[in-house]
This record gives sequence, C-alpha cells and structure tokens, in this order.
Amino acid sequence: MILLQVDTVDDISKEAFFKGYFKKQKPVLIKGFAKKWEAYDKWSLDYIASKAGEQEVGLYDNKPADPNKATDEPVTTMKMKDYIRLIKSQPSDLRIFFYIITDKIPELLKNFSYPDLGFKYFKRIPTLFFGGSEARVLMHYDVDLGDLLHFQFEGKKRVLLFPPDQASCLYKVPLSVHTVYNLDYENPDYHLFPALRYAQGYEIFMEHGDALFMPSGYWHFNRYLEPGFSVTLRSFPNSLPRLLKMLREVFVIRYTDKLMRKIFKKKWVDYKQKLAFKRSQRVFKEKQKNNEP
Repeated sequence: MILLQVDTVDDISKEAFFKGYFKKQKPVLIKGFAKKWEAYDKWSLDYIASKAGEQEVGLYDNKPADPNKATDEPVTTMKMKDYIRLIKSQPSDLRIFFYIITDKIPELLKNFSYPDLGFKYFKRIPTLFFGGSEARVLMHYDVDLGDLLHFQFEGKKRVLLFPPDQASCLYKVPLSVHTVYNLDYENPDYHLFPALRYAQGYEIFMEHGDALFMPSGYWHFNRYLEPGFSVTLRSFPNSLPRLLKMLREVFVIRYTDKLMRKIFKKKWVDYKQKLAFKRSQRVFKEKQKNNEP
C-alpha cells in the first residue's frame, strides 16, 4: 500500500473547508475539533454507561459474517454498562455498530452541535460506534454515499482511507460495500494480494476529540488501538447523480445481494470472494505490464 499523510489542521474556517476539502472531495483531519462543544467533557464511556447502561446492545467481533446468517446479525448481546466495563477492563474485539443516537439516547443530541462547514447534515441518524482495544472494522464504504464527519473519543484509533477509484486494488467484493474477508490490512500479504501494493490512500491516527472528514464513497478500515467510541455525522447526497447512485446501492445492489445470500448462502459468498480476487489480479497484471512502480 502507498500510504500518505492526510492534511491535518488545528482549526478551519467554513470557507477554507468548503473550498479546499468538501468541493474537492479530499479528506482532512481536524485535531480536537470537538472541544468547541459546550458539553465536550461529557463525551466519555462512563457518561454513556450512566445514560444507557441498562440498554441491551448487539455486539460484533472480528470474525467474517456467517454466510448462513444475515450480515447485520450480532454475535451476542449485552447490557451497555456491562459491555463498557468489559472493554475498559480487558482486551476485546467486541464492538457496537450503528447505534443511532436519535432512537437510543436522544438526550445526547444536546451534547453536540453540527459544525457549520458549508454542507447540510442528515440529522435523522447521528450515529455512535464502539470498540474494544482489539476491535477492527472490515475495509468498506458507506452504502448511503454520504460525506462523513467522524469524531473519535476516549481511545486512539488507526484509520486507513482510500478514494473510491482504488477499489480495484483493494479486492472489492462484487455487489457489496466491503473487500475480501481474508485480507489483513494490518499485516498485508503482498504475495497473496499483489494488487494491494498499488492502492494509494492515507494512514490516520485519531485521538480524543479529533474529527476526520471522509468524502462520499471513501473506503475506510478502522482499528481501535484502545477502547473507545466515535460519533459520525453524515450528509445527504448533494447532487442528483449521487442520489440516484445511492438509491441504486441501497435498493438494487444491496437487496440483490441479500436475496442471493439467502438462497445460496456460503456458495454465493465464496463465489463473490473468488470473483473479487480474479478482478484485482487482472488489475495487478495490467499495472505490471504498464511498468507502474
């Protein structure tokens, strides 16, 4: 992988952000951006546990999804307070995925404000994500194709970020928003996945209060280095072509894949994995033929 440093700023104006990053669809890390929130000190695991401790939450781990089950089915459930106690006391790969603040803990809506950066937010689904110190999230892009402003709290996190046009080098699985299951982005095997050598992206380390702008369709791999959580604020597609693409992703591609997975189960998953590998291998051979470095 060819990993570059992302642009990093301590603060940014609405005009500079919109012109330099949003319009160009270029990522940027804003250090300590959440410190602007009046309730900044409430963004902690302990505070979440005090407000939502009795809630039963679905948990996911690092293992690939079971082909015989729905991809969004959790591996286990636990009370929020017990989950937070667990990840604070010992290494764990358990994580909480897509915890919608509006539905689960609406009083948190008072503890942050939407930064005025020149674009409109989809305020129905500000979302929390949690992870233990061993948790990681498979390389993927968000199916709704929104622009994301991603805040990190408590523990540190490593993020790998790639533009949409790098999909062929990342071993994208057809009819899916993720890459092949057996590709380890922490210790990449370039012998088994040679096209990955040509993938050009960014490596980012996030700390408490940092915000990362991830443009629409960007691939991202998240690795929790310490127990922590994040909140993602997203925009609604801001153009007709992007809206139509989002509708196609959500209602055509996604449901076609769900239907095929339900019918053929593991055979369908294995077929897509093999097809992803073959497609990326072709890209690798083309780049070698063109003498690309």
